[in-house]
Amino acid sequence: MIQVSVSINYLSAEKFWEHGRAPPPGVHISTNVNIVGVEQKGDALAVPFVVTIGYMPSVAQISLKGQATVSGEKAELERLQDDYKKQRAPPPQLLQTITNASLIEATILSRTLNIPPPIPLPSLPPPQKPDKERPSYVG
Repeated sequence: MIQVSVSINYLSAEKFWEHGRAPPPGVHISTNVNIVGVEQKGDALAVPFVVTIGYMPSVAQISLKGQATVSGEKAELERLQDDYKKQRAPPPQLLQTITNASLIEATILSRTLNIPPPIPLPSLPPPQKPDKERPSYVG
């Protein structure tokens, strides 16, 4: 089992939408996570990454750069390095940890810029009408 810790060392956010106007409805937000290297650092791996969050229509853009530190069994770390060299997908736990940390920071930035957050907010499903009306008592 690998352990992943993430540190972010660069944040950039820019709002393109005019101040005072509400963003258009139906804004589509895409998140792109790029791992730009895997390097041995002592008993762990250093995994630098770049996360870009784009809005369509072009409401804003958020960029984050950082480094994940991955520790675990030697065989797991060697496999991760080998997979990176062979351009295979990284372990889901690594991507999930990077994505979670980045989205938390990006959500804080989005509030500061007054733009939609990069994570979907929970919504209640619309009430459904029952097919048949049920009596309000049980007999």
